[in-house]
Amino acid sequence: MYRVAICEDEEKQRELVRSMLIALSIKSNIDFEIELFSSGEQLLSHYEREEAPFHILILDVEMGGLNGIQTARKIRGLHRLDEQIVFLTSYPEYMVESFDVMTFQYLLKPVAPAILEEKIMKLCQYFQALHKKFLVIKSAYEEVVLKYDDIIGIEAAKSLSVKSKLNFITSHGTYESKGILADYASALKDSNFLQIHRSIIINLLHVKKFASGVVLMSSGLELPIGRSKIKEVKDFYTKFMIMRVNENES
Repeated sequence: MYRVAICEDEEKQRELVRSMLIALSIKSNIDFEIELFSSGEQLLSHYEREEAPFHILILDVEMGGLNGIQTARKIRGLHRLDEQIVFLTSYPEYMVESFDVMTFQYLLKPVAPAILEEKIMKLCQYFQALHKKFLVIKSAYEEVVLKYDDIIGIEAAKSLSVKSKLNFITSHGTYESKGILADYASALKDSNFLQIHRSIIINLLHVKKFASGVVLMSSGLELPIGRSKIKEVKDFYTKFMIMRVNENES
């Protein structure tokens, strides 16, 4: 499932692009979760509230208020660098200006359905190649897409009201979900994650240092290491750091 934002100030154009994506979904059996925005300000506000990010942003360049390029620039300024941006415009002269916001595609209106479908399919193939770098969890009543590198740790939390509660601690905040910690430990073991305690998994990329039975993470968070796991954790982390040094030198 790919989250797509369509940001266009003309309702007719918004619905046209939306219908193209729905047709592509039926044809390709790829699920799109589509949200519509009538202005750049509205889309920017979505990101400033730190709501669920999108995989793909389809932005009209010519909008009242913030235009598409200004909106993209402000979203990139919030360190949202993974979103793939597709610009729609009637004027090719904007193309050069769009380069500095890392644009995936620049399409001239009116966009033929076959052209849009081709570009979106290429994006989906790109995301499939990166599928190991993203984790989708259910938090509250929505699905949240977390980038692996943004996850600091996963903690099994005690709760009287929620069974199997998990806290996903990220560099942007903490998200509550449900699940079995051991399942995540197994699924993430080849992606720089390590279980250091019966109730804690950490991302080794965020480790700052070890000190007397605890590990200090990049956010300043201190997490305990299970007594029986101290040697295993330090040995694993040493191998991880050696591997990273070798990768950087090669």
